Amino acid sequence: MSDSPQQGLFRWLWHAYMARHIWVILLAMLFMTIEGSMLGAMSYIMKPMFDQVFVGGDADAALFVGLLILGIFILRASASIAQKVLLARLSEVTAAHIRTDMIGHLMRLDGDFHATHPPGLVMQRIEGDVGSINQVWATIITGAGRDFVAVIALMAVAVSVDWRWTLIACIATPFLILPSILVQHFVRSNARLVRDISADLSTRLNEIFHGINPIKLNTLEDYQVNRYRALAKKRINFQTKAVLGQGGMSGIMDVMSGIGFLAVVVYGANEIISGQKSVGDFMSFFTAIGLAFEPLRRLGTLSATLQIAAAGIERVKGLLDFKPSLLSPETPDTAPSGAPVIALENVSLSYAGTEVLKNVSFTAEAGKTTALVGASGAGKSTIFNLLTRLVDPQIGKITLSGVSVDSLRLEDLRQLYSVVAQDALLFDESLRENILLGQTDIAPETLQVVLDAAHISDFLPRLTKGLETPVGPRGSLLSGGQRQRVAIARALLRNTPILLLDEATSALDAQSENMVQAALDKLSKGRTTLVIAHRLATIRNADKIIVMAHGKVVEIGTHEALMARNGAYAELYNLQLNEAKTA
Repeated sequence: MSDSPQQGLFRWLWHAYMARHIWVILLAMLFMTIEGSMLGAMSYIMKPMFDQVFVGGDADAALFVGLLILGIFILRASASIAQKVLLARLSEVTAAHIRTDMIGHLMRLDGDFHATHPPGLVMQRIEGDVGSINQVWATIITGAGRDFVAVIALMAVAVSVDWRWTLIACIATPFLILPSILVQHFVRSNARLVRDISADLSTRLNEIFHGINPIKLNTLEDYQVNRYRALAKKRINFQTKAVLGQGGMSGIMDVMSGIGFLAVVVYGANEIISGQKSVGDFMSFFTAIGLAFEPLRRLGTLSATLQIAAAGIERVKGLLDFKPSLLSPETPDTAPSGAPVIALENVSLSYAGTEVLKNVSFTAEAGKTTALVGASGAGKSTIFNLLTRLVDPQIGKITLSGVSVDSLRLEDLRQLYSVVAQDALLFDESLRENILLGQTDIAPETLQVVLDAAHISDFLPRLTKGLETPVGPRGSLLSGGQRQRVAIARALLRNTPILLLDEATSALDAQSENMVQAALDKLSKGRTTLVIAHRLATIRNADKIIVMAHGKVVEIGTHEALMARNGAYAELYNLQLNEAKTA
């Protein structure tokens, strides 16, 4: 028999993350069994307490029964603490494991995935959905396991008193089946909608706080608040419906239990009056059934809790099932040593039916600087993505000293490059950590040489804690020029044979640009360097300039040769020169 979709989800969760902790789970279940069974012991004690102590007047039995009840409470409390601590820790360990796996997997997925899955959605999956999976531990295992044992123990006591009373008490149970099925579907569908809207809310927050300055400058505060409020109202509605479903099932159980209990009181009273049963029998039965109500209510909401957890598991598994399309070859070639020759041969690439590169061919000589220039959308950045295999071309070939880039392991290929982009990505760590990026084998002397070469030493004395100064989220406590110099320091430490510069100085003021450009000149020596430049004055000394337009190579040559040709490059250069004069 095949699993239902929900059973398949929980089976996957068990084998992927829970089974490895089987001994801890079994130990916790032992404590749960002790905790749950103590309720049965408590109800069983009611018979001698009433028949021997209260009705029989046995004072000696009172102390014994009282001490026995105290022992039951102590044992129950100890077992409860032990199993809660075990499973609370296990819950956090499992959640951390799932989140770590998700983050690692998501970082290996291609750009196409990230283009269609906004950060807010991904963050909601990692935080919100994994949080709902934690309910498997907190509620299903911890609570349901204890409650199930408690109900079994209590019902055993009830049956031992009178099986007919027990049957009468359960008379309404069959009427719970249909409502339970309907509630399952209702809760799961609303839980799924709550998660979807939560992802949209996370996306809104990501947009707001990453674009806070444009929002302020364009006075969009009210607009953004209204967008968020509209989504928040939808989430409230669906969350209320989900809670209604959970509470509705509990309410139905209360009514059905009340009907059963009414029948027992009416039937059992006659037997007590006639002397067939003692007061102790009734109190033991009454206590067992009464104590069973609350565990039964919680078990009644178990189905709804399972639906919420299943919705989270479904989304997490869905993300982990995404497969990257850009993979390392099974039998990779050896990466070339030294600064390689970069060659593109008849490369074409399309995105969503739009041709981005059209039959592009050029060579970047080993150890030389090659510049890519052209208007926005000409395809310059796409070439960088192709070189590093963030995307693959549909047609054509890219080689490094004759070795095709798709024949190398992705890790080996990307370790050949250092990239300095226009917007350097810094993390909310110290300046030192942002430069070293986890490298622990860098000697202080080597680091100092890098700091000097990247001109970080120029501003380091102005920082309150020197290299230990926090740089803030995304490097917000540093200027643009300082962030670029950190990126250059990283590249110097990587010491790779290929350097990719993506408009590394375009957003800087003149003073910062001069310092960064001096550092870049040092960095590019002896490396095969490709430069994307907006300001053509910065690449006048390039060994080769490749001019692109509409995804095609239209001119190739040195600055002097291209100016003499008086073509597209000369037109663009003169235009920028005139703009600079009139500025």
